[in-house]
Amino acid sequence: MRIMLFLALLSVALGYALWRGGGPERVMAVIAALMVALDGLLHLAIPAQFASLDTGHLAIDLFGAASTTMLALTAHRFWPMTMAVLHFLPLLAHTSRALDFAMHPVAYLAMQVSPSWLVPPVLMGGTWYHCRRKAMTGADPSWHRVPA
Repeated sequence: MRIMLFLALLSVALGYALWRGGGPERVMAVIAALMVALDGLLHLAIPAQFASLDTGHLAIDLFGAASTTMLALTAHRFWPMTMAVLHFLPLLAHTSRALDFAMHPVAYLAMQVSPSWLVPPVLMGGTWYHCRRKAMTGADPSWHRVPA
């Protein structure tokens, strides 16, 4: 049931970002959708394992951390930095699991999954602030300008 609730919340956030967001919001929506799709494909091939290092989710989390960090470095927004941090937290879970094989599987699962619950509200908040800035000033630049 909690997975369905999370997917519903994420779907609303992705739809809102794609409909009303600027470039960074739309890029984040694509990144999140790709991560969910990759997770689904992973679970079709390999059942979730939390008793040992989960290399499939590690690969997905590395993609998420790298892509959101690139977004944070190039977007003319503050919220992508928060999103990058949220995508680095699961990497700490994988590191903890690799260093401590006695870690309880539920603790590994919680450390790996719980930061994802903050992704939809952060994306919706970022999209809402983009709409607000655009309404107030008439424009909201999406990307940092690179000097020529």
